[in-house]
Amino acid sequence: MKLAEALQERADLNRRIDELRRRLGNSILVQEGEAPAEDPDALLTELDAAIARLETLMAQINLTNCRTKADGLTLTELIAKKDALLLQLSAYRDLVYTAGQNTSRARGTEIKVKATLKASELQKRVDAMAQEARRLDNLLQETNWKTRLIEK
Repeated sequence: MKLAEALQERADLNRRIDELRRRLGNSILVQEGEAPAEDPDALLTELDAAIARLETLMAQINLTNCRTKADGLTLTELIAKKDALLLQLSAYRDLVYTAGQNTSRARGTEIKVKATLKASELQKRVDAMAQEARRLDNLLQETNWKTRLIEK
């Protein structure tokens, strides 16, 4: 199995676990004398199996990410780099928006507000960060599809 397939299965398992939790919540309490819409014991068995599979898969994904390198970094390091870059990008986009605000004054005697940073310079940095984030994401996606999952 490729790493990308394992990541897809992990996402599917997370959705399945959420669904099973909802279904269990709907089946665990019933009015006296009534039967639940679904068998809670069967749902609980299915939930336990899905969680056990998720645990195994997460360990294999993490092990694979720690041992697989791309651009001289492990996938774990690349993911951390991308996540930090996306956080920085979000903060800079907020700054660009704020710096680009034109405060209107009704009269010339009102206090004038001006940006302490230039929106155009911040935007250039945002554009460069966005390009790097896309590059990192593409590298991760490509590597995920080329890498076999380490199954222990």
